Amino acid sequence: MPERRRKKENNFMIHGVILSIAAVITKIIGAIYRIPLTNILGDEGNGFYSYAFDVYAIALLLSSFSLPLAVSKLMSARIARGQRRNAFRVFICALFFSIVIGLAVSLLIFFGADFIAANIMKAPMSAFALKVLAPALFIVSVMGVIRGYFQGLGNMIPTAISQVLEQIFNAIISIVGAYSLFKFGESVAKGKNAEQTAAAYGAAGGTLGTVLGALFALLFLLFLFYMNRHNIHRRLRADRSARIESRSRIIRILLITMIPVVMSTGIYNINSIIDKTVFNNVMASQGYTVLEYTALMGIYSGKYSVLINIPLAIANALGASVIPSLTAAVTAGNKTLTHSKINLSVRFGMIVAIPCCVGFMVLASPIMQLLFNDARTSTAMMLILGAVTVVFYSLSTITNAILQGINQMNAPVKNGLISLVIHLIALFIMLVPLKWNIYGVVISNIIFSLCMCILNARDIAKASGYKQEKDKTFFKPVTASVIMGVATYACYLIFDIFIGGKIATLIAIVVAVLVYAISLLKLGGLSEDELRSMPKGDLIVHICKKFHLISKEIF
Repeated sequence: MPERRRKKENNFMIHGVILSIAAVITKIIGAIYRIPLTNILGDEGNGFYSYAFDVYAIALLLSSFSLPLAVSKLMSARIARGQRRNAFRVFICALFFSIVIGLAVSLLIFFGADFIAANIMKAPMSAFALKVLAPALFIVSVMGVIRGYFQGLGNMIPTAISQVLEQIFNAIISIVGAYSLFKFGESVAKGKNAEQTAAAYGAAGGTLGTVLGALFALLFLLFLFYMNRHNIHRRLRADRSARIESRSRIIRILLITMIPVVMSTGIYNINSIIDKTVFNNVMASQGYTVLEYTALMGIYSGKYSVLINIPLAIANALGASVIPSLTAAVTAGNKTLTHSKINLSVRFGMIVAIPCCVGFMVLASPIMQLLFNDARTSTAMMLILGAVTVVFYSLSTITNAILQGINQMNAPVKNGLISLVIHLIALFIMLVPLKWNIYGVVISNIIFSLCMCILNARDIAKASGYKQEKDKTFFKPVTASVIMGVATYACYLIFDIFIGGKIATLIAIVVAVLVYAISLLKLGGLSEDELRSMPKGDLIVHICKKFHLISKEIF
């Protein structure tokens, strides 16, 4: 019985790992396809591409971003009480809501693209990409509800598979679209501003993959839902709940749940838009041309942020997976289980984020050369300085989800606003008096994410009584990462002398993964039970014991 209970309690971690693996795969695909995309668009084209995506991210947030979380949270709470019909009504109401809001926001962005690009982003040529992205807002809005439905059932696999499929289609179509429209832009704009026009058309072609990739993922999820229809009807017929919630009540609860999520997540996205708007205006006032500051932001968004976001995908996946299970634990009043899930979520996030941070610091320039053929010191320095945001943003993302899962919906909003104010003050000081250029944007984001971590940790402790374990969560991953960093750098230097080039970097990355895994296990950073809770956990434990990486338990 204890074994069955332990497996049930750790089931969310298995699904969290599956979702995390899918998220990492999508980010790796994203990083890979951004290499040819960056080469096609150039730094200026990447600037237009990033400006359009920042506006798209805000619009997506308003139309759909919080829907998967809200649907999964509300459904899991009702399923925990045995109310299957009410849980399904949540899904139906959310689907109707997503269609109406998604369509409205999509039309607003399409017809307002020129105004937004020229007057808000100060980059008029980014309007082309923004118009292409507009239909994706409706598609992703509907898709988010269906993903939330499966997540509310505790099943992260449909979301995981659809994310990978979406990114594969996105990658292929984005590259083809960017190349084709870039060439088209060159042919239609001979003479004045030919370079900018080609870059703007190329950026629009690059965003085409987002639209068609999302459409394919939506069709895949609709197919799964259709195939599952008999199970849905059977579960609904088996429900004997006396109380059926009205649609108006469900819509009201959806809005109450969504608004804090929209606001807290919106702060992250608004933060990025504010950074770029402030940066562009300050750089213009300091005598930089549009081409110069757009190119700088293109490097920041198209190279630095792409790399930083790969490990952050794991934090986002863990956040999505922990909310339904936390909500169920809180609904059941199980404090021990609640603390256990908080601990596992934070620990797993740090076990991944900390070595990624050290790896970026140690191999900053080789990685930039490997992926983007960029050997500039300034580009590598951006990654070295900003690598620590992997840890802080991962932790803040996971703790945001934890607060939402324990029904502290307003805490991330309050903490985000406080952090945003501190961030803006720091950004102004770094850009204006200190004139730190793009590095000011990098460092001010470190300050923002650190503030979020501190404030969120305080609120979690206050709301749930949870006290963060530090040894296995922070100290052992840091120690293993330092060992990894030293071994990785030494390995890179040796192979760079004898082999050189990108092969040396690839070998060093493989060595980094192996050294970190061995070091963490030998230091006792993961127990046998925790390894077994992962997908193929028994096989992982068998391999680890075979190589004496963990000790056999004595009963």
